[in-house]
Amino acid sequence: MDESVLPSKKIGFWEKNPVLKNKEFLYFLCVRALLIFCLNMQSTIIYYWIFNLTGDKLKLGYVGLAEVIPAIGCSFFAGYLVDLAEKRNLLVKVLLGYIFLGLGLFVLTLPQTESHISRASVLTLIYAFIFLGGVIRSFLGPTLFSLVGLIVPREQYPNAVSWSSMVWQVGSVLGPLFAGVMIAWKGVEAGMLSVVILELILLVPAFMIQKKPIIKSKKEPILQSLSGGLKFVFKTPILLGAMALDMFSVLFGGAVALLPVYQKEILHVDERGFGLLRGAPGIGALIMLIILAFFPLNKYPGRKLFIAIFGFGVSIIVFGISRNFMLSFVMLIFSGMCDAISVVIRGTIMQLYTPDDMRGRVSAVNTMFLSSSNELGDFESGLMAHWLGTVRAVVIGGCLTLSVVVSTFFLSKPLRDFDFEEKEKE
Repeated sequence: MDESVLPSKKIGFWEKNPVLKNKEFLYFLCVRALLIFCLNMQSTIIYYWIFNLTGDKLKLGYVGLAEVIPAIGCSFFAGYLVDLAEKRNLLVKVLLGYIFLGLGLFVLTLPQTESHISRASVLTLIYAFIFLGGVIRSFLGPTLFSLVGLIVPREQYPNAVSWSSMVWQVGSVLGPLFAGVMIAWKGVEAGMLSVVILELILLVPAFMIQKKPIIKSKKEPILQSLSGGLKFVFKTPILLGAMALDMFSVLFGGAVALLPVYQKEILHVDERGFGLLRGAPGIGALIMLIILAFFPLNKYPGRKLFIAIFGFGVSIIVFGISRNFMLSFVMLIFSGMCDAISVVIRGTIMQLYTPDDMRGRVSAVNTMFLSSSNELGDFESGLMAHWLGTVRAVVIGGCLTLSVVVSTFFLSKPLRDFDFEEKEKE
């Protein structure tokens, strides 16, 4: 029989997503999804709680500041320790740290606590626990990044990054929603107790992951080791280009920080409208990650990265000038879809190019890039809005994002020509 007339074999869902057959990766996804859910739920409760305690909007700004200072300041040291440690046990220690943090916050929510100490003392302790959370956060990213590289084969990295990003988005979207339900139903105390219970449950899938070998066995001076991740990134053009491209796009395209202004002064919608706008990027990211599960980014991922971030910049510009709620909502969804493509490709590049014995330190550098871009992006948006007005600030930020994309496209040939399959063959 002529083989040319044989029907072509269809590639099913499981063939496109072989990483889902890996039991340890499924345990990893459970830990990641539920932990992100808990952290977003906890963060939402904290913001609500602090505002109800103080009625001061400035106090809300201190929450991000209290977390980002240790998250950035401890990143280098955290990456160094992660590379020297056994990754599964380190993940368990991180989870125990978050459980201790959750218990401390839960105790502070109890009426008995406020009856024994002043409200100012309660507020101070809340910020102290947030600061502790920033320290733990500096270990979380490098630990998860290093662990997944030891669980998943290299050829499955793109698929693993896509699913890892998807469960992150699910947790980040559902966490605040569940927090709101718990606050309305039973109050802040019940919400914080729910976080602690869920974090305790997290220990079960974490212990189901087997202990992994410690790749980094060569001892070196601590200062030399701490700077190793930064030097490696700057000596690897494709890594540097991907991180810088993401950092500057978030730095200049941070329209989300100005959503309260758009809600009240430009789009004139109520709190429900604000909630929809705030959740739109996450909804868009989730939609795109589901699409990528069926249609992986196998061909020309480098060029698709530039197209995605260019689309992100365009969506921010259109959002900036829009006076129509639906158009603004759709543009924020589109920005989330573009950002999801960027996250998957950048994450895969990091997995493929980072040596196993440097995963902690390189991930720590990435954490610094992302943390600085998010926090500085909010500051840049507020400052530009104060000087130029809200709409001009957002539009100029989007234009600056486009200029970064165009310049990086011509300056970073390795990133532009990056291909998953060629790298996997090396």
